[in-house]
Amino acid sequence: MTDFHGIIPPLLTPRTDSGEIDRAGISALVDHLVAGGVHGIFVLGSSGEVPYLTEAERDLVLETALEAAAGQVPVLVGISEQTTVRVLAEADRLLAIGGDAAVVTTPFYALSDAAEVERHLRTVADHIDVPLFAYDVPVRTHMKMPFDVLVRLAEEGVLAGVKDSSGDDISFRRLLLATKHLPDFAVFTGHEVVTDGAMLGGAAGIVPGLGNVDPAGYVRIFDAARAGDWAAVVAEQDRLARLFEITGAATPGRVSAGAAGLGGFKTALRRMGVIGSNRMAEPMEALDAAEAERVREIVTAAGLL
Repeated sequence: MTDFHGIIPPLLTPRTDSGEIDRAGISALVDHLVAGGVHGIFVLGSSGEVPYLTEAERDLVLETALEAAAGQVPVLVGISEQTTVRVLAEADRLLAIGGDAAVVTTPFYALSDAAEVERHLRTVADHIDVPLFAYDVPVRTHMKMPFDVLVRLAEEGVLAGVKDSSGDDISFRRLLLATKHLPDFAVFTGHEVVTDGAMLGGAAGIVPGLGNVDPAGYVRIFDAARAGDWAAVVAEQDRLARLFEITGAATPGRVSAGAAGLGGFKTALRRMGVIGSNRMAEPMEALDAAEAERVREIVTAAGLL
């Protein structure tokens, strides 16, 4: 086992009905995750609506999550900025608040190539005092993490691991195979509905947005996989795949894809009594009453209500 393993949900960012960061909601959500048995928390990731947060809001979210976690589980910190110099400045500010590892994407908006991505990751790793994870999320950055770069940086110990949210299962399996001989390198999947296959292939764990709603379900997958009970893994994954339908509860065309997915998570958590509002960051729309009712039906069928 590596230092980082298991279920590490990417923390949502609850807001009040008036649109402010909901500190009480963040604390309650962290408590919900810890009670569900998670092995860590990833703060300021895509599920946390990080592109929409001001610097002050990012600081507040991280401070609140760290206070709530209180050292019970590791906290990984998303350092999301467009270019190397901006990432370094963001890392200085956020890691001064706290955190046990940093999670960094490729540069975005900038038109980078593989050599620049490698230089970017090396520079960040040299600059920070915590382990560095590469965050492969081309749907956000419009660039797939170069396979050869990841393997080389893994072998040299520059990277502690990868959070793969690319949805490219072939590339994911190739990375698992190429780094199998590195016991301290942790490859995580962020692909919520095929985690059974990821665990069978040797993933260190799962970083599921849906884990905000049902952390215990993903912990059961991880525990069953470690025990070699693959029938239990598949059965639990099937249940969670049905629960994932909350991301499609929004009326088609009424809200954006991002608002539909994260809004489904927030609406489920509000109905479960974990957070008080399903408010989204501007300019995203929250799910309405009819959509919330569809979420309630799915959550109930999954045994969470």
